Amino acid sequence: MSFDGVFTHAMVNELRETLLSGRISKIHQPYENEIILVIRSRGKNHRLLLSAHPSYARVQITQIDYQNPDNPPNFVMMLRKYLDGAILEAIEQIDNDRVIHFHFSKRDELGDLQNIVLIVELMGRHSTIVLVNKETGKILDAIKHIGSSQNTYRSLLPGVEYVSPPEQEQLDPFSADNEKIFHRLSQTELSPKALQQQFQGLGFDTAQELVARLAERPNEKMLVWQTFFSAVEKELAPHYYEVENKDYFTPIAYDYFANSATSEETYDSLSTLLDAFYHDKAEKDRAKQQGGELIRKIENELKRNKNKLKKREQTLKDSENAESYRRNGELLTTFMTQVPRGATEVTLPNYYEEDQPIKIKLDPALSPNQNAQKYFHRYQKLKNAVKLIGQQIEEAKSEIDYLESVFSQLEIAGPMDIEVIKEELTAEGYLKKKTQKKQKRKKPSQPDQYRSSDGTLILVGKNNLQNDQLTMKTAKKTDYWLHAKNIPGSHVIIKSDHPTDETITQAAELAAYFSKYRHSAQVPVDLVQVKHIRKPNGAKPGFVIYENQKTINVTPEEEKINQLEKE
Repeated sequence: MSFDGVFTHAMVNELRETLLSGRISKIHQPYENEIILVIRSRGKNHRLLLSAHPSYARVQITQIDYQNPDNPPNFVMMLRKYLDGAILEAIEQIDNDRVIHFHFSKRDELGDLQNIVLIVELMGRHSTIVLVNKETGKILDAIKHIGSSQNTYRSLLPGVEYVSPPEQEQLDPFSADNEKIFHRLSQTELSPKALQQQFQGLGFDTAQELVARLAERPNEKMLVWQTFFSAVEKELAPHYYEVENKDYFTPIAYDYFANSATSEETYDSLSTLLDAFYHDKAEKDRAKQQGGELIRKIENELKRNKNKLKKREQTLKDSENAESYRRNGELLTTFMTQVPRGATEVTLPNYYEEDQPIKIKLDPALSPNQNAQKYFHRYQKLKNAVKLIGQQIEEAKSEIDYLESVFSQLEIAGPMDIEVIKEELTAEGYLKKKTQKKQKRKKPSQPDQYRSSDGTLILVGKNNLQNDQLTMKTAKKTDYWLHAKNIPGSHVIIKSDHPTDETITQAAELAAYFSKYRHSAQVPVDLVQVKHIRKPNGAKPGFVIYENQKTINVTPEEEKINQLEKE
């Protein structure tokens, strides 16, 4: 479901209970559209996530530790100027809309009290975060600057007076008089869209649930209505449903989803629900955005190398006919007087095969002698090429294998993995080095860690640098190594010299899942002890050779992978 007005109402209540009177201790902007406010309240630090992401806009307390950029963006610097050390006085939802006002107070350098409002508008692709001076009503800054040319209704620029989103002629289901609500319910068609038109803040999913409940008890409409909104107000039961491969989250149990859900989970709070719902989705989206340029680069490099390989293989094929070019040249030279000028072909006796007649193609624009020299030149070129072509073909194949491994890793990479892959591609010469000021070196991303059902540690490399580190340095010689057979994929290490069959199977499923063939029904996976693995001198990152392997076939299933304990 969308983060609608009803869910916003419930979230505001949850945030009030946890955060009111708290003090801001840290402010970060880990990604372009997202702000983290660390608020100290009731003796604990809470990370308040404010997201203006076009697809995942939301407000919540998060337990996820986001990586912060080395250089803070301008917007976060403005937030720190006005809000660092500020007290959260109030959290207000505007009517039942997806607009939340966070009211802060703080004394400036002169000791004067400043009242600042941080406004979050959760409006899909129009979502934004705006910092406003409460006394003047003017915008101090916004996470997205919108000029009058982009929006004729209002501008979101520093120094401009803040204008609220347009008001809607709809009833607030939480605060409207019962009489008005009853009148509208009586006059309104019982359909989701009709309810949405009459009542503010109803997402389609919420409207569907209300329609289902009202249809079930048509003579008790007000009781049904009050029961629903009272539960949202006072009896929260955050739910996560999976229906026909689609995920939904709700503030209370929704019968509409429960009746058709393939899986259903409840959570202690709305924030923990949103962490579970959005984390993987948002991470994949960020990685996709950050890795988009890399993917295009790799695709172009792959195309170039495949064309190169095709040409070299054609040259090798042509080289098989090199002797025929030499023969044609010699026959033309021997019988030059019999070769007419301007002809496209000539038939001559082939003294290499008992003077059997042979047709030789000619370029009519060239003289007989020039045609002969052309054949000799072609022969010499192919003869010289064949000496190198085998090596060049192997180099092209190796290049393609490497690029496909990187491409495969980009499909499963998180935002931190993207940075490591960028470093790797820069070191390999695929990306230009950026001349920048000396920066604090980022903490590199770490391999994923899983526990098999018997508690054995399994490590999974998510990029080639991690793969090298895992296999060549982290793993003991007696540990077991797994990799999808003859296809790009992750290096997987079982930290045991005597793993159980169950652990081996689970590690193999991980190796299959984190490979190019993760969607295949059967994936062969090689298993070998680390002592049988070596890395050739000068080999590209992630490339190793091994022997004495055993091959097992497994089916990679995302559900099984998610069930494994991850550290």
